[in-house]
Amino acid sequence: MPTDAPPQPIHSAKAAMDSLAAILGAALPPAVASSDDPAAALLRDADVARAVTARLCAPGSGAGTDSVCRWLYDAFRSGLPDLQLAVLRFVPTLSGVYMCRAVSRKPLAGFEAVLLALYAHAAAQRAESEITVALPNLANPSPYHAAAAATKPPPPPPPKAAAANKPAAADPDVVVVAVLSPALEPHGTVRATRRARIVGAVLELYHAKLAHMPVSSKLDLCEFCVAWAGTRSALDNDKPRIASDAAAGGEEKWRRVPLPWELFQPALRIVGHCLMGPARTEELKAQATRAAECLYWRAAETVDARALLATRSLMRLSQMVEEPIPEPSFTGTVENAAELEAMRANILSAKN
Repeated sequence: MPTDAPPQPIHSAKAAMDSLAAILGAALPPAVASSDDPAAALLRDADVARAVTARLCAPGSGAGTDSVCRWLYDAFRSGLPDLQLAVLRFVPTLSGVYMCRAVSRKPLAGFEAVLLALYAHAAAQRAESEITVALPNLANPSPYHAAAAATKPPPPPPPKAAAANKPAAADPDVVVVAVLSPALEPHGTVRATRRARIVGAVLELYHAKLAHMPVSSKLDLCEFCVAWAGTRSALDNDKPRIASDAAAGGEEKWRRVPLPWELFQPALRIVGHCLMGPARTEELKAQATRAAECLYWRAAETVDARALLATRSLMRLSQMVEEPIPEPSFTGTVENAAELEAMRANILSAKN
C-alpha cells in the first residue's frame, strides 16, 4: 500500500488496538482495550465503529496516505481471524464510499489497496474455482425424482442427431448447474473495467461472514445500496443513517453508480439476508425493504431481466413474511367426527 510512513506490520490483536487508538487520537473504550479478546470486542463496539466510519466518510479519505486505510490493510494482512472479521465489518462503508467517489475519478489508492487485499484473500480461498449451485431439473416430476435419478447409472449416450435436437434441460437425468460466481482472476490494480468485479468479490467475502457481522454494519450496506441505485422508495422520508459530506457543508453526495450484474447480485444477496435472515431487527428489516425496492426500480430502468426477477421475487417474499400465517383450527373436529360416525352407523344399519 503506498504511503509516506514505513509499514508497521501487525502481529497481535493488542498491537492492532494500540495502533488504532493512536490513529483515532483517543484511547479505546475499556470494553475493547481491557478485553481478553480485543478483536471480538472491537467487532461489536458501536463507538469505535462510528469513529472509524466517520474517518472513512470524511472528505479526502481513501488517499494513499490515509492512516485508517493503512490500519485496515495491515490488520487484515496480519492473518488473525478475529481481526480479519473486525476489518470485514467496515466493508459496507469502504466499498460504498469508494464506488460513489470512483465515478468522479478521484485518486483513491488507500481504498483500492484494502479492496485488493480483500480480493486477493477471496481468490486464494476459492483457488480460482467457480461458485456453482445445482438447480432442480424441471424435466423431473419432483426434486425427489431428481435425487433418485442421480443414484442411477448414467444411460448410454444418445445418437448425435437426437442429442443435437434435444435440449439438455429436457433430459431428466441431467444435473443442471448454474454459475453463481465466476472464478476470480488475480489482479494487482483496480481499473474501471474490473472495478465492479473486485468490489463484488469483496461483497461475496463479506456475505460469507454475514452471520458474524453486527446489525449496524448491515444497516450501512443497505444505506449504500440505496445510494448506488439512485432511485427512491416509499420509505425515503427517513433520515439517512450515514451522512454524506454535503450534510457537513461539502459538495459531495453519495451518488448513483453503475451496477452490472457482478456487483448487483452480491449486494442483493446481502440485502436478502438482512430482510429474511434470523437475526434481523425492525430497523434492519425496514432498511432492507427500502434497499430492495430501490434496487428493483433501478433494475426496471435498465431493463435487466435477471435483476428484475431477483428483486421482484425478494420483494414478494418479504411481503409473504409480513403476512401472518393463520393457526389451524380444530374447533369442528369433534362435530365432524360425530357426524361421520352417525353416517357410518346409518350405512351399516341399511346393510343389515
